[in-house]
Amino acid sequence: MSSYLLSLLSYAGINIILVASLNLINGYTGMFSLGHAGFMAVGAYTSAWITNWAMFNHPTWMLFWFPVSLLSGAITAGGVGFLVGLPSLRLKGDYLAVVTLGIGEIIRVCILNFEPLGGARGMSDIPHLSSIIWVVIFGATILYLLWRLIHSPYGRSWMSLREDEIASQAMGVSSLRYKTTAFVWGAAFAGIAGGLFAHELRYLNPGIFDFNRSFEITLMLVLGGLGNFWGAVISASALTLLKEALKPLQEITRIDFRMIIYALVLISVMIIKAKWKWKRHERT
Repeated sequence: MSSYLLSLLSYAGINIILVASLNLINGYTGMFSLGHAGFMAVGAYTSAWITNWAMFNHPTWMLFWFPVSLLSGAITAGGVGFLVGLPSLRLKGDYLAVVTLGIGEIIRVCILNFEPLGGARGMSDIPHLSSIIWVVIFGATILYLLWRLIHSPYGRSWMSLREDEIASQAMGVSSLRYKTTAFVWGAAFAGIAGGLFAHELRYLNPGIFDFNRSFEITLMLVLGGLGNFWGAVISASALTLLKEALKPLQEITRIDFRMIIYALVLISVMIIKAKWKWKRHERT
């Protein structure tokens, strides 16, 4: 395959990891996070900084340092998720969405003003270590771990909180503990996706991880279905390919049709799902 197609498949795999990790938070636990790009940024910058350091100090060991950098990005993003989730996950619904949105922007602004990471100029000359093989290895591993987590006692506790939090607490399920655990796992997996993204794009800028990026990830999740494991995978792949397929049209018309078509697809899916639920309700 051409390098263009391989790169496109790599981005699709990275988006699959992002959407699947957000599905753990929004879909299976019933929370509503809008700051997922912030955790992606933490993992991306952490991983890129480690490999840049290793490239100048231990260039012959880059094959070893790359997975180490990805795991370091996951640990850092998971730690930030823990610090963020512990006080904020006591909130619910729209309040939690606003808080996570603000946290995502705070992370972006902190990176923007942190000169050791490039500040507003961004971080360049990142070694091109990511490939479709690495994306498949980490993507398959993360999907397997998510599948095991969802079908474990933790997963059943998460889904019980989603369905009825008061009843779950009455049965002995610690709401804050299990929500924080889901938030940390989701943030850690987003950190790995960020590390893969950094070494595929080879350049990082705080503007890449703004609210639009978080909204795009959330949109992919909603189109695939909240709490739908394979729906999230299919949606992330399809919308990534659709985004690239619309580029020739954008070059001709000088208009970005991507978000317009995204919105139309989202509205259509919501209408179809509403009609399907209504017909199902009439049958019962």
